[in-house]
Amino acid sequence: LMRPLQGCRRRGVVVGTVTLCLAAGWALQTPGGVSLVVPQPNINATVAQNILLSVEYSCRGVATIEWKHVSSWGTTKIVEWKSGYYVNISTMYKDRVTTFENGSIQLLNVGMRDAGYYFITVTEEYGSNTYGTIIVNVYEIIYEDLHFVAVLFAFLAAVSAILICFMWLCNKSLHLFQKTTTHKLTASTTEEIELETIEC
Repeated sequence: LMRPLQGCRRRGVVVGTVTLCLAAGWALQTPGGVSLVVPQPNINATVAQNILLSVEYSCRGVATIEWKHVSSWGTTKIVEWKSGYYVNISTMYKDRVTTFENGSIQLLNVGMRDAGYYFITVTEEYGSNTYGTIIVNVYEIIYEDLHFVAVLFAFLAAVSAILICFMWLCNKSLHLFQKTTTHKLTASTTEEIELETIEC
């Protein structure tokens, strides 16, 4: 009874090992998937600021990364690169884009036209791909608020100057009033002394 059982076990181990080897071989030959993480899908920026469009991709093979910008002005290809092979940056973005190994890009000195949707496509050499989107909002620095603050400051400075002048005039007037009052008192006491001496 023991011998046939050992034979079955041996056959089971062999079949299991062959199955495992076939599965591993199939997994290595099958095109792998691409994963992409976009940690910050919405970015707010002001004019002239530098922004980082941050992503993180992973795949088994070598990937091609492509970024596009879509806005009301149209669709523009920003950059395309294959890690370790080439980097093609659009002429519009030549001096404004920095690429990173993890798929991220940095945009320098953004303007109002840079607002919109940024699409990243990561394509693995086997043909599988994945997509990501980042929305960028660009705001102008509102100079009207700064103008209001400047006008308010000038107004307060003018009011302060007027109040200081008014206090200075009041002080001078009070000083003159005290002088004339003292002079009158001195004159009246002198007259009283003269009258007393005449009476004597």
